[in-house]
Amino acid sequence: MTFLEELQKQRWDDHRYYHHNRINQFLHLLSASCFIVSYILVFYFPAAAALVGWLLAMVLRQTGHFFFEPKTYDEVNKTTHEYKESVKVGYNLQRKVVLLSIWALVPIVLFFEPTFFGIFTAATTFDGFINNMAIIWLVVGLGAIVFRTVHLFKLMGVQSGLVWFSKIATDPFHDIKIYHKSPYYILKGEMYDNMDDWYEDASFENKAKI
Repeated sequence: MTFLEELQKQRWDDHRYYHHNRINQFLHLLSASCFIVSYILVFYFPAAAALVGWLLAMVLRQTGHFFFEPKTYDEVNKTTHEYKESVKVGYNLQRKVVLLSIWALVPIVLFFEPTFFGIFTAATTFDGFINNMAIIWLVVGLGAIVFRTVHLFKLMGVQSGLVWFSKIATDPFHDIKIYHKSPYYILKGEMYDNMDDWYEDASFENKAKI
């Protein structure tokens, strides 16, 4: 596969396996919008970018996955949830639990270790504490992406790792493109995407199966 074909395949697998629920799609739409704001903020206010990215974008995104997305047998793709978890290229639910646990522990550790083991000057105000916490969150987020990318270099090859990195970086824009109609479907009462529109596109399906 070429780079672009593999990127399309990773996007297709991610969508068809993990985005059946329309509420999940809508939460991804909101999350994507927040991530784009975060992308802009990171050049001017990195701490604010981290707060928007974690507290808004990530919380919305993972709420959709953990609480709305079905984890039963997938009739659309004829596969089990366990299989989908085993072939997930990026962070499956188990890996996300680990990542989110690290994220949640940061303010606790920082509270008891204000310098964060000598990295920061101890904050004397609440604003200072929030700023230090946000910077650590930013590092955790970027570190998680770099770690998994390098890990994929070993597991699947350099191209696959770079494809996943590109997918993660561009997901907010792609999510807006494919999920912008989710509020419309929810208002119609269509709570699950049966993927018919995607599977009807034979060329897209063929590329996804390469």
